[in-house]
Amino acid sequence: MDGTRPENRIEDGRGLSRNPSHFTEGHGNPATAAEITGRSIVKAGQGEPSWAVGGSYQVIRIIRLATHFWDRDTLDEQERITGRRRNGRWLDGAPSTEGAVFATDPQGRTTPLNSHVRTAAPNPRTAPPMVRRSYNYDRGSDDQGLIFSCFQNDLEKGFEAVQRRLQGEAMAKYTLTTGGGYFFVPPPGDAWLDAITDG
Repeated sequence: MDGTRPENRIEDGRGLSRNPSHFTEGHGNPATAAEITGRSIVKAGQGEPSWAVGGSYQVIRIIRLATHFWDRDTLDEQERITGRRRNGRWLDGAPSTEGAVFATDPQGRTTPLNSHVRTAAPNPRTAPPMVRRSYNYDRGSDDQGLIFSCFQNDLEKGFEAVQRRLQGEAMAKYTLTTGGGYFFVPPPGDAWLDAITDG
């Protein structure tokens, strides 16, 4: 499936683009190579097989978006469902490069409790341990959405933990997962091949 990243750019070390819902995404990713590696690369001693060390677990989801339905909502409604402004700023006014302080909004008056960002990462100062990169796809007016891809060193703590938290989020009525899978990306070089053939 072909995908695009409209307005693809790097800001403050993060790869950003505009998704089919007209929002800039990618703000939740780490800004440095060390942080990216820390979230995505399997390390020795974390309980994974030796052949997995240096590799990464990838999840891909094909997510159809009800863009016509979404576009009927007002900008204010869309931002409250997402939990951010279209440009990435937090609803409490904090810049996108800082974490929102949800503790000062326990009732969800500023950022609704069922908004996408608040359910995905209830404490944005400790973001989910994964690195994501999405691509827009367009197969005609009734089939548009995201090719969601994420990498992590632990599926349970990364993608799966986020998916459990997203149950009941306000954005759920605009999305439909139609495909995808779990994959392992081996580390570069011949060391991985030696590890699986020897052990």
